[in-house]
Amino acid sequence: MGIILWIIFGGLVGWIASIIMNTNAQQGIIMNILIGIIGAVIGGWLMSFFGKSGVGSFNLYSFLVALLGALFLIWIFKMLRH
Repeated sequence: MGIILWIIFGGLVGWIASIIMNTNAQQGIIMNILIGIIGAVIGGWLMSFFGKSGVGSFNLYSFLVALLGALFLIWIFKMLRH
């Protein structure tokens, strides 16, 4: 994926993850993009433990893997704050 697609994909994933984790009001668009991109990397890393592939293209599987990683990342941040 190109850099522009990573930014769009990361923003979408980060925004959905922040809504699910109820942190949307605390995060801006830049934080959503960063959470989404880092979440995609973490999700791909987590899926490698199960012998599956990570994020490769813009499809539903990649979206769910990235969402899993973003939710995990937000959960870690919430645990560190409290």
